Amino acid sequence: MSRFFWVRHGPTHAKSMVGWSDIPADLSDAARLARVASHLPSNAIVISSDLSRARTTADAISGGRERLPDDPDLREIHFGAWELQVFDTVPDQPLLRAFWEQPGDIRAPGGESWHEVSARVSRAAERLRMAYPGRDIVAVAHMGAILTQVQAALGVTAYEAFGHRIDNLSVTELHWLNGGWRAQVINHHP
Repeated sequence: MSRFFWVRHGPTHAKSMVGWSDIPADLSDAARLARVASHLPSNAIVISSDLSRARTTADAISGGRERLPDDPDLREIHFGAWELQVFDTVPDQPLLRAFWEQPGDIRAPGGESWHEVSARVSRAAERLRMAYPGRDIVAVAHMGAILTQVQAALGVTAYEAFGHRIDNLSVTELHWLNGGWRAQVINHHP
C-alpha cells in the first residue's frame, strides 16, 4: 500500500485566480507548520510543485525527511488569460461560469482544462507511486491539483470534487490499495 499525504501550500492572501504565477506563501505561523510536520509520517519522502509557495512550504515541513526535486506536474491549474484576475473582472462571464460549473474540457483562453490538469497531476502521482512503491509520500501542492486526486479517490465528478474544501496547510490523505485510490481524510487540520 502507498500512502499519499497531500498538503496544500501556505496561504498567499491573494483574492484572485492564482495558477502558475509564482506568488510566495505566508509561512509566519510556525506553530501551525510544526503541527503539520509532526502529523506527517517521519519516514515519508517529500516532494512539491516547483512554484515557490509550494516549495517553501515543503521545505518548512520536511524536517529530516528525504526531499525530492520539485515537480512542475504538481502545479495548480493554468488559468491562462484569467491568471490573477478577480472573478468579476473576467470579460467572458459565461465561459468562466461554465469552467467552474461544468469542469471538464472547458479552459480559460491560453489555459488548461480540468481534464488536462487532472491527467498531469495523476501522471505525477503514478510516477511517484511506481518509483517509491509502498512508501509514504508527502506532496505539497495546490487546491486544484489536490482536488483532482480527491476526485479520483472518491470516484465522483469534477463538480462534486469542487464541493470539498482544501484549505491552506491542510492534509488530505489518500491510499493506493488494490489497484485504486481510497480517501482516508480530506482537508484535515492537524
